[in-house]
Amino acid sequence: MVNKLTLPPSLPDPQDLRAVIAYNMRLYRINHGWSQEELARQCGLDRTYVSAVERKRWNIALSNIEKIASALKIAPYKLLLPPQEMLRQMTEPADTQA
Repeated sequence: MVNKLTLPPSLPDPQDLRAVIAYNMRLYRINHGWSQEELARQCGLDRTYVSAVERKRWNIALSNIEKIASALKIAPYKLLLPPQEMLRQMTEPADTQA
């Protein structure tokens, strides 16, 4: 059975880093069209670990943030950036961004 890839229903609390990482992992994973199993395969982690991190059940090691970011072809800090900040940056005019 294949689950339909769906975006998270709401934005996480920017103060809850586990929720921010979980939201961003899922967002970038879905943008790649990948299941949790495929993301796990791409970064050499177990599928149950990826699932647990996305469900905010486990803390994630910095080395695993690097592995996941590398597989997703993004800078590791992007997994930690609150989605509200990403949206703000996307809507700002280019000349006001530092």
